[in-house]
Amino acid sequence: MSDAITGRAIVLGASMAGLLAARALAEVYPQVLVLDRDRVLGVRESRGGAPHTRHAHGLHGRGHLIFEEFFPGLTQELVDDGVPVGDLGEMRWFFNGRKILPAHTGLLSVTAPRPVLEHHVRTRVAALPNVTIQECCAVATLVATPDRSRIVGVRARLDGADADEVLEASLVVDTTGRGSRTPVWLEELGYERPPVERVKVGLAYTTRYYRSKPEMFEGVQSINPVASPAHPRGAFLGQVGPDICVLSLTGILGDHPPTGPEAFMDFVKSLPVPDVYDAVRDAEPLDDAVSFGFPASVRRHYERLTRFPMGLLVLGDAVCSFNPVYGQGMSVAAIEAKALRDRLLREGTEPDPRRFFAELSKVIDVPWEISAGGDLDFPEVQGKRTLKVRMGNAYMARLQYAATQDSEVTKGFMRVAGLMDPPQALMRPSMVRRVLRHATRRPS
Repeated sequence: MSDAITGRAIVLGASMAGLLAARALAEVYPQVLVLDRDRVLGVRESRGGAPHTRHAHGLHGRGHLIFEEFFPGLTQELVDDGVPVGDLGEMRWFFNGRKILPAHTGLLSVTAPRPVLEHHVRTRVAALPNVTIQECCAVATLVATPDRSRIVGVRARLDGADADEVLEASLVVDTTGRGSRTPVWLEELGYERPPVERVKVGLAYTTRYYRSKPEMFEGVQSINPVASPAHPRGAFLGQVGPDICVLSLTGILGDHPPTGPEAFMDFVKSLPVPDVYDAVRDAEPLDDAVSFGFPASVRRHYERLTRFPMGLLVLGDAVCSFNPVYGQGMSVAAIEAKALRDRLLREGTEPDPRRFFAELSKVIDVPWEISAGGDLDFPEVQGKRTLKVRMGNAYMARLQYAATQDSEVTKGFMRVAGLMDPPQALMRPSMVRRVLRHATRRPS
């Protein structure tokens, strides 16, 4: 039987998943200590430990609602700071080179620069009376009991210290992202590593910021030509401030957007629709283009392990990192943190890792089905294409075409993309009738 909640919780990583975990834990643990290797407090720019934060990010749908639940008034706070907020379905979306009809969904999309959003959230978390954020702290390893059945802290070196010290904890939560050391630490303690599932997409982002003008967007928040098998080059052009916009280009399987000014614009011109090129061809660039590689979506199946030490959990990208073009990362981290908070409040005892990982797996299943299944629609991407995946992708092509003719289809699609409804909602008879009315066959 699990023990009552006492002592201190330590969170490894002060990025978004770590901040959300700290906010959840703060409701039940007397003390929460967040450790990060970088300087993070007061930082509103991309930092060395998180280079991906320079590229376009979005907080949509269900994720946004959980952020607002955890941090009441955050949306208005962001708006007051000049961050654009708009309806997810009213952006200018292109799928398979075709513009879908806009739809009012009531689901908000926040297109803040990731470091700015993190700054607001980190400031809120740091202000909690039982939370401390320790910067410039290098974590070396976990500390376990002599029988290795329980994690009781971490060995870390604080900023300016000459040697490591043991920081004791009743619970350690790893939110250090794709580079998580937990699989290695488990092996060192005599446990198995979690089974790993990968979908290799060979994605690269190349991003540049521009001075924006109203005529660039014509009243919409962003312009999004989404990559597809027929048009594998994609982009996100979005407003991120009163007069600043970000353009992130995407290419997969080695077709990576270049950083040179002329080659960058040639790539923009090659997109399946001219809208992005027309918007930025005469715009004032504010920086040089930079790239970031994402080789594969990775899911670590902790729920399949038969042995796992008490006092340790893993959340966020450290469990599952999704192809970022689907904009799911922050939202899934929020759903995971809420699941953790709700379980702690409901049971009133320290979390049992195996039971929690089983619950977490169910949380991850839907976004993984959306992103990994979508990636497997590209013939060159390696992976197992089950009948469910093949049928799902064939139907999605029809649905996306139907959304060019019917805004109700757009609305249903965006509710699934925003993680409000499960993918099965798109198979309801009323939706299937709408889809087949416009696309009885998969569009060419």
